[in-house]
Amino acid sequence: MGHMLVLGGARSGKTGFAERLAMALGKFPAYLATAEAWDEEMEQRIARHRSDREDRFHTIEEPLELAEQLRASAPAHDVILVDCVTLWITNLIMAERNVADAVDELIEALDEITTSQIIFVSNEVGLGIVPDNAMARQFRDLAGTAHQRLAKVCETAVFVVAGLPMVLKGTLPPAGNDKRIHEA
Repeated sequence: MGHMLVLGGARSGKTGFAERLAMALGKFPAYLATAEAWDEEMEQRIARHRSDREDRFHTIEEPLELAEQLRASAPAHDVILVDCVTLWITNLIMAERNVADAVDELIEALDEITTSQIIFVSNEVGLGIVPDNAMARQFRDLAGTAHQRLAKVCETAVFVVAGLPMVLKGTLPPAGNDKRIHEA
C-alpha cells in the first residue's frame, strides 16, 4: 500500500483513525509530530498527545524540515504517521519560509520513499466561511493547494467525518484482526 492522506475537520476523528491504521500496518511505526507550542494551551495539547501515544510509536518531533526528516526516518520505519500537515504549514508561515517550495520538496521526497508508508493527517479548512483577514485566507489557500498536491501523489485519500472514514481515492486495507481500523 502506498502513501495516504487523511483529511478531516477539528475533532473529526482523523488522528485516531490514522493512528489505528498505522498500528495495524506497521510493526513499530513512527509518529512524526509537527506541532510547536506557541502558547500554554498548545503545550497542554502536545503533552496530552504524547501521553495518549504512550510507547505505541517512536516519536519524532520536527516542525519545519518535514521532507528531510521523512527521508532520514524512512529506512528505520515501515510506517510513518505525520501529524499534521496544517500545523507544518503554520510553522512554515511563522518562520517566513516559502510554503510552495517546502511542499515541492515534500512531494519529491515521497517519490523517493518506497520502503516506508507515509500517512499524512491534515485539517480540511476550506469548507467553512471565507476568513476575514489576509493571513487566514493565505493559510486556507496554501493548505488547500498542499492537500490537492498530496492527494494527487498519495495512493489513498480519506476524509473523516464524525469518526467515520470516507474513502475519496484508493482503498483501505482490510480490517483483518484489527476491526478497530474501520470503527468510529
